Amino acid sequence: MKKPWRNVALVLFLAAVLVGGVAGGNLLAVGSGEFAPIREYTDLVEAAHAHYAVPDVAYRDLIYGSIGGMLRSLDPHTSFLPPVAYDSMRERQQSSFYGLGIYVGTRNGRLTVISPIEGTPGYKKGIRAGDIIHLIDGEPTEEMSPNEAIRNLKGPKGTDVTVTLLRPGFEEPLVVTVTRAEIPQETVRHAHMLKPGIGYVLISDFSRSTGGELARALDDLREQGMERLVLDLRENGGGLLDQAIEVSDQFVPSGSAIVETRGRIPSSHQTYNSTGRHEPLGLPLVVLVNRGSASASEIVSGAIQDHDVGLVVGVSTWGKGLVQTVYELSYGAGLALTTARYYTPAGRLIQRDYSSYWDYYTEYDVNGSNEDGEESAEEALVLEADGSDGPLGDFEPPAAEERPVFHTDLGREVFGGGGVTPDYVVELDQPPALIWRLQARSVFHRFPFEAGNGEEVESTDWQVSDEYLARFWEWVVEEELATAEEVEEALEDEEVGRYARVRLRYEIFNTAFGLTAGYRAGAELDNQLSRALELLDEAEDLLEQRLDLDEDGRSRTRSTGLVAAR
Repeated sequence: MKKPWRNVALVLFLAAVLVGGVAGGNLLAVGSGEFAPIREYTDLVEAAHAHYAVPDVAYRDLIYGSIGGMLRSLDPHTSFLPPVAYDSMRERQQSSFYGLGIYVGTRNGRLTVISPIEGTPGYKKGIRAGDIIHLIDGEPTEEMSPNEAIRNLKGPKGTDVTVTLLRPGFEEPLVVTVTRAEIPQETVRHAHMLKPGIGYVLISDFSRSTGGELARALDDLREQGMERLVLDLRENGGGLLDQAIEVSDQFVPSGSAIVETRGRIPSSHQTYNSTGRHEPLGLPLVVLVNRGSASASEIVSGAIQDHDVGLVVGVSTWGKGLVQTVYELSYGAGLALTTARYYTPAGRLIQRDYSSYWDYYTEYDVNGSNEDGEESAEEALVLEADGSDGPLGDFEPPAAEERPVFHTDLGREVFGGGGVTPDYVVELDQPPALIWRLQARSVFHRFPFEAGNGEEVESTDWQVSDEYLARFWEWVVEEELATAEEVEEALEDEEVGRYARVRLRYEIFNTAFGLTAGYRAGAELDNQLSRALELLDEAEDLLEQRLDLDEDGRSRTRSTGLVAAR
């Protein structure tokens, strides 16, 4: 199996040389002139394979590694996708997949069901929140990475998968055989009313169905009386360009620019405008972003900000202003190649400096997830297992005076480079040290299952009583998760008790009433969301100014008989 990889490498390089030479009308000899490095490369591969200290170095590994190094010299986002990674990328972009229909996360080092999706095969088979997935088709999950476990849970439609579950309170494992079925891959993860008149929508990423999902969610929220909206794009790393455009189309004025792409070849120069397919929201809007908001998220937040139809709140986004085109290669691999840069309606390129590849990735701690799986996924559906960001990195975006200045439709200053800078910068509050430690060990999740609720939880009006909280702290000490002295000292800070109550409600509601109820309970600790709600009045003032601008433009158009140019 080794020799063919060497031959493949040589054939690929020779083919590239021959095609290039013929296309240019000048057939060059390998090993001379411009193409001398090709001979050097093949000699290097052969030397490494033959003489490296560790035996059996595969040609495939050497070649794949060299491809990564080559592409890294271009930019941080051009990447080679081996077959497994390429299949995974294409799968994430689809609107559905075949599987069980359960959200899972890594809790206390074990693959654990966070919540089954109502009506799916897993739900109908009685899989519950809190179940530990011990075996998948007889294979222990401790030996699998979260992605491996996800791939094993998925499969062709109509096929069976057998999972062995460890359920708190049951001495014997439960063995369940589930027939895989189509599961919608929803990217509008939450869409509900936060309080009367105020809607909330969270978009986790941009796949083929995102635009349609958002349109349906907004229609539903309007029917529930929505008069204002908070759009949450935090931790949304992006996705498909056309879906970023379709989402933006539902917020910005009809006919206005959403994004422009510019590249080396003429076909990469495109301006995408709002089509008017969707009625613009026309309601006060606040967009939440953070350092995990990138790419398509930045297109949407940048368009909303540049056209003054909403305020942006949070911390500066990642700063990815490059567009990749994905090319399918032989052997099932792919190449995500940067073919253009994109610019916001005001003309901003928000791409961060990447002259140092190391600095580009290490100075930004995007979401603080750790190897133990504080953030993991089931069946390509990303889920924050503990519902909280990790500690933010030390990265400081470039100061405003160091960045190019642009202006919104109303003349407000906005900046290029360094991501989308929020109108209001609000850092996410971090929990007290003991709370953070207990979260990392999934203690708030474990307590209701291992110690029992001890109280009837019949509705979302349920609150954590003093007695229940005291039992929780006693259990923490009994399980040696913290000493009595540590707990006593920590409880001198009132925030520790507040955080503990909310985290317990979050976990209990996830199980009793579903993810939306849990998310609402956990939102009490979200100071960025609280600030967004406070700023909705200002967002309303901004929208009125925007509407006045549009009305003034229409009036001038009517009086002169000319078409107004933007």
